[in-house]
Amino acid sequence: MNSLATSAPADANAGARGVLNRCADRLTSLVGQDLLALVARIGAGAVFFYSGRTKVEGLLSVTDNAVALFADEYKLPLVRPDLAAHAAAYAEHLFPILLVLGLFTRFSALALLAMTAVIQVFVYPDAWPTHLSWAAILLFLIGRGGGAWSADRALGIK
Repeated sequence: MNSLATSAPADANAGARGVLNRCADRLTSLVGQDLLALVARIGAGAVFFYSGRTKVEGLLSVTDNAVALFADEYKLPLVRPDLAAHAAAYAEHLFPILLVLGLFTRFSALALLAMTAVIQVFVYPDAWPTHLSWAAILLFLIGRGGGAWSADRALGIK
């Protein structure tokens, strides 16, 4: 008989490996996907919402300073600074609110991921560690959805 066929895999619950595996199982049960989704939605939503608030006065009145930023510093190609400032301000309010509510989570996360890519490529290419952390959170939400504690789930939306 072949010794490879008769050799059993090492017991996953034995020794130090067993302790680590039991700890991992416990942590998995404590920090489930639904909690991760909720925290991801709130965390990513807050980053973009607060950025949007810096571009407006009052409820949604885009400031001259925001337009000037898009004219002087951000300089997106093929988009007028006033149009870019308005689009960014509105997107940074709408999508984070939807994200926190867990409504159209995958679409909202995808929109914010696209915004992150534009910021990375055209505005702050050296800030890739920050943008990568945003992308990781947003990719989780795109791939897994808003979780059990979301409006999507209440409405039967995957």
